[in-house]
Amino acid sequence: MLSKRVVLTGMVLGALVVGSAMTGCASTGIAVRETLGTPKREQLVDRVDETRDAQENAKEQFATTLDELKSLTNFDGGELEDAYSRLKKQYERAESRADKVSSKIKSVERVGDALFEEWEEELEEYSTESLRSASEQQLDETRRAFNSVLRAMKAAESKMGPVLAAFGDQVLFLKHNLNARAIASLDDTLVELEEEIAQLIADMEASIDEANSFIDEMGS
Repeated sequence: MLSKRVVLTGMVLGALVVGSAMTGCASTGIAVRETLGTPKREQLVDRVDETRDAQENAKEQFATTLDELKSLTNFDGGELEDAYSRLKKQYERAESRADKVSSKIKSVERVGDALFEEWEEELEEYSTESLRSASEQQLDETRRAFNSVLRAMKAAESKMGPVLAAFGDQVLFLKHNLNARAIASLDDTLVELEEEIAQLIADMEASIDEANSFIDEMGS
């Protein structure tokens, strides 16, 4: 039998290989799109645009899920199981939208890193100092704008986890306590949850505004 140490070592090496393969695939995808005529700069704008749209969808879904939860507090008869099923479905949609936002942010970061790495390397190829200096200044300005939009995206992303956890707790509690007392207990948590979602939506809107500004700036 294999020792635990050998098994663990194999698992770690396997994880590293998979991680490297995923990173390689992402880099290859960027290179392929560039070969097909889409430069990294344009790819970056596209990824930011997609992330902005994903945040818009997530923002709307979080609000819808909150509305579904609030509607339970006004429950006045009928099938509690049906009401629970509707809430669970909205929660799962919110979870899916949040996952998509996180995935899109990772894509933005990958393309941004590739663009700036290439840009820095190509600065060394200039023979005319004035042109090299102008390109370096443009690189610094673009990187500052990129870092600003990425910070805003990640700030909004960080708020999604706690809100999803709160939603998940309510869904799980109601699953095993479909009665009037459990429904009444929602009032105790809704105020705090509403505040958290209001902050999440504000952060998402700020991130969306940053994304719009970045897209406009990159297109000018």
